[in-house]
Amino acid sequence: MKIKKSEKIEEIINSRYIERIYPSKEKLKEVLSSQKKITIYVGVDPTGADLHLGHSTNFLFLKKLQKLGHKVIFLIGDFTAQIGDPTGKSKSRKPIAHKQVLINCREYKKQVQEILEFGGKNAVIFKFNSKWLSPLNLEKIIGLMSRATVGQMIKRDMFKKRIKEKKEIFFHEFLYPLLQGYDSVAMRVDAEVGGNDQTFNMMVGRDLVRDYLDKEKIVITTKLLINPKTQKKLMSKSEGGFVALSDDPNQMYGKVMALPDEVISSVFSLCTEVSDSEIKKIEKDLKQKGINPKNIKSKLAKEIVKIYYGGKVAEKAEKEFSKIFKDKKEPSVIIKVKIKEKEINILDLLIKTGQVDSKANAKRLVIQRAIKIEGKLKEDWKEQIKIRKGAIVKIGKRRFVKLT
Repeated sequence: MKIKKSEKIEEIINSRYIERIYPSKEKLKEVLSSQKKITIYVGVDPTGADLHLGHSTNFLFLKKLQKLGHKVIFLIGDFTAQIGDPTGKSKSRKPIAHKQVLINCREYKKQVQEILEFGGKNAVIFKFNSKWLSPLNLEKIIGLMSRATVGQMIKRDMFKKRIKEKKEIFFHEFLYPLLQGYDSVAMRVDAEVGGNDQTFNMMVGRDLVRDYLDKEKIVITTKLLINPKTQKKLMSKSEGGFVALSDDPNQMYGKVMALPDEVISSVFSLCTEVSDSEIKKIEKDLKQKGINPKNIKSKLAKEIVKIYYGGKVAEKAEKEFSKIFKDKKEPSVIIKVKIKEKEINILDLLIKTGQVDSKANAKRLVIQRAIKIEGKLKEDWKEQIKIRKGAIVKIGKRRFVKLT
């Protein structure tokens, strides 16, 4: 049955992905109900090479608007990434070289193309904010700075916290939200979508659009993936639980299975397109003590992999996970690494596998009893390992390397 445009609009403004709409739901409904096709953007500062499940909430929401014919811009903050967004940071970010920023973002299109359309008549438009931010001269920057007050800036939670803790705030950190806000002016957008931790920056953009262009920009904030027990962001490399959109199917499946049980419902809600009614049933099932959360989590893992790799690949990932963790067998495909030495320190060996990035992390894994070589647990980080052709090194629960 064909769904009416009005029903699709209602679905959009009441989407479970949304935290809040500025100025209101009614305004967004009014704009979407008109004949006008709006231009909406999402911005990402490429401070790393991987987008993650937390980013997918914005893309799943934008997919709905793109299907209605609205223009979607994917903005790469190649200029702002060099400054560093102070949002949520207790200290100033370290600057990133522009060359590294461009390397980081080169795979973004590949990571998102299973959600958004990058071809056809209404393809997503890629833009880089260095195009208009790099040419800004001092006169224009001062003019931009005159649009905000110091009082406005220090109202931000992280700045309040730093002041209380007597930590430094740098001038360039005040400039960041103005530069991000200026993106909206330069692109003359009608709306912006971003995580609710970006509300301050997006609202600065809303003010600038009104001042410079005399028009109203709609701001749509989306919900963040938060662990309800720790109240910390789920998709954090430092906190654990980082599921990258670039992970291969088996990695992705395994990482989702490793997520804590208390976040199952949130990930279903914010990172999949499973129906609201089905999610309510899942939440009801999770409350029943007789049901093993792992069974529901396996459904979630399969659903996530299906979005980015398709149903057949998701089924293979499920079988592979079962083979390794239920049947206790080796994976079907194992990375092979050539080791020239006949004997080598275990920390050096772990780095040579390409699966561990530093001796400090290698030492931590050994101490945490996360390393097995030829099925034997390794607990001494000073141990010299005799290399045997065909030996299997198991790192953590999901990484296997065969020595050649």
